[in-house]
This record gives sequence, structure tokens and C-alpha cells, in this order.
Amino acid sequence: MEESLREYARLLVQIGLNIQRGQRLVISAPVECAAFARLCARESYDAGCREVVMNWHDDALTRMKYLQADEAVFDEVPLWRRHFFNDHALEGAAYLAISATDPENLKGVDPQRLVRSQQASGKALRDFDRLQMCGGFPWCIASIPIPSWARTVFPDLPEAEAMEKLWNAIFQSVRITGDGRAVERWQEHLATLHRRLERLNALRFQSLHYTNSLGTDLTIELPEGHIWQAGDDVTLSGQSYIANIPTEEIFTAPLKTGVNGVVYSALPLVNDGTIIDKFHFVVKDGRIVEAHAEKGEEALRAAISVDEGASYFGEVALVPYDSPISNQRILFYNTLFDENAACHIAFGEAYPCLEGGQRMTKEELKARGLNDSITHVDFMVGTPDLSIVGTTHDGREIPVFVNGNFAEEI
Repeated sequence: MEESLREYARLLVQIGLNIQRGQRLVISAPVECAAFARLCARESYDAGCREVVMNWHDDALTRMKYLQADEAVFDEVPLWRRHFFNDHALEGAAYLAISATDPENLKGVDPQRLVRSQQASGKALRDFDRLQMCGGFPWCIASIPIPSWARTVFPDLPEAEAMEKLWNAIFQSVRITGDGRAVERWQEHLATLHRRLERLNALRFQSLHYTNSLGTDLTIELPEGHIWQAGDDVTLSGQSYIANIPTEEIFTAPLKTGVNGVVYSALPLVNDGTIIDKFHFVVKDGRIVEAHAEKGEEALRAAISVDEGASYFGEVALVPYDSPISNQRILFYNTLFDENAACHIAFGEAYPCLEGGQRMTKEELKARGLNDSITHVDFMVGTPDLSIVGTTHDGREIPVFVNGNFAEEI
């Protein structure tokens, strides 16, 4: 276990962040993950990192705050917090987020408190958010188990067994097998993703049509000059990094006003400490005009009302149903893993998936048809029978997904 943890930390630092000598690193982590955060810090210093700066948080204190803090708190962002995130981003510091939380930590919290807090942060941390989306600094999100999360994933097991089983599932998802070859396996995986995205980029689809037995019947237009991207990216300064570990997706941005139809969720969504399940959207000219859920509907409606752009889509991602995460048949209740078990779509901010998009301003991206928002929430739509048909600009219809997986042509 100790050697696997070191290998995991090394993977995040060397491949996820590609830490450069003299570069600063910010680590955001729950207090329960302190031991692993220290391993990541040690690997970073060994790689020549200038300084590791910690940003700790705690589920229990977060819940207390949203239930009991003064109302005014949710409309404020302290000056020190603005400087902490914005200044490090402007400097080009690397950012590692260890994502581990109780999926229902904020169950019962007034959704409007969450919306107001997100709106305040969106305004105050504008530089951080902008640079994160356009490759201004290397960043990586990863995860390790904590007891409350493990109990949700494996409710019938004693805590110790649930933790062990979740550790094993995470190691399998991130391609760690104990032989020390995780970095090599990731390089091979990225090469496979790139072969597929090159094919998609060559096809230059005008639109994608999604259908499945849940009732999804959705047409997504793609903007002129769009490009597909895979799990790895390059900063404006030329530093390669992987934003999510694990990642199985190939993604692009939809045309903001070009989405029409109905789309059903394939898996539950954990958002702002609430589980939202069995939901669907009705979409017209890009805008979500109806949102329904059997569980968590109030939270879902709050999530798409954070700002004007929250009710439009910003990402379309292709993930085969036959993948290392999906094949485990585990519902992780963590978007980092669940989004890489199925095709997904995000409402909110669009990644600059256009030729030359990284260097475009917000106004230029919006003029090209991309969505702008302070939020970005992925939800899963992939099923074993998902069909996606792409239409080219000359009217050809080409299968992209057949029965939940990439078509042979792709």
C-alpha cells in the first residue's frame, strides 16, 4: 500500500502537473487527506518545486457554515482568499485539488446559500477561473478515499472494508497495479485518446444526434472551427498537464444556442453536497427550459440558475461504456470518476475548444458561439445502448457511438 501511494503521488506530480523546477504548487485538500497531501508535497519538492502552499478544508466545518453562519457571509469573499487564488494563478503556479467529500455533506442546506456563495466566488476569483479554463496554469484533480465517501459507495460493508475496496477501485481507475509502470501506462493511454481525437477533428462534424432507451433525443450543433481535445493539455507557456486523473474522455464545446431536444441522466449527480438522481432537461435553442428530477430537483434548479450561462451547455464529452471505470460497475458518487464511466455533458462554462481558442478573450469566445458562466457541472448521459450520429457539413451521417462505445470508424 505504501509503495502504491508513492506511485500515485508521483503520477500526479510528474504526469498530472508536470511540475517544473522553480514552480510553486498549491494543494487543496480535506484535512482527512493530510498524509497523502504530504506525499504529493514531498514528490513535488524532489522534482524541484519552489514551494508547496496548502489550502485545507473540512466537511464538518463546511456543513456548520452553510447551516449556521450569518446570512451576509454568503455574499462575501475575504480579500485574502481572492489574493490566494488569483495571485497564484497569475503567477502560473501549479494547482492540485484532492477531491474527497461526503456526497451528502450539504443535504438539507438552503440551495440559495450555495448559489449566493458560488456567485460571490465567481466574481471574486475571476482571474483564477479564467486562467484555469484557458490553460493559464497547470492543474490536476485527483482523489483518495475518506470514510464518509466510502460508506456511501459501499453501504453494506464495515468501514475498514469499504475504505480498502474504494482504494482498490481508485488504483484500478488510475492504472496503478503495484509494478511501478503507471506513468508508462498513462503515456500509452493518452496516445490512444489522441488517435481518436485526430479522427474526430478530421471529420469536422456540424452536429451530433444522441438517442437511447431512457428517452434522450438531443441534437447538439458544434461551432465553426471547433476542435476535440483529450485528457492532456498544454498551458499557454508550453507546459503539458492532465486536468483529471483518471480521464477517459474526448471533449469539445457545443454551439451555445444550437442544442435542442431532451436529455436524460444516466447516473446520479453529486453537486454541492447533494445527490441529484433520475433527472432530465428539455432544451430549446441551447437553453434548458425544463428541469425535472425524482431526487434533488430543488438543488438541480438552483444549479442551473447560478447565472444566465448556467442554463446553457458548455461541454460535450465522449467516453466509451467499455472503460476501466465503467467496467468496475461501481457508482462512485464522485463526478471525477462517474464522468469517466459514461459520456457526459456539462451545463455552464465552455472550454475554449476552438482553433486558437486558448488565446481568445471571453468576448471573442462568446462571439464564436461558446457559453460563458461561473459554473461548470458535468452530468452523465452514457448508457449501454447510447447512439451518437455525427452529421458533416456536406450532409454525411457517420456513426460516432454504437451501443455505448465508439463506432469502428472512430
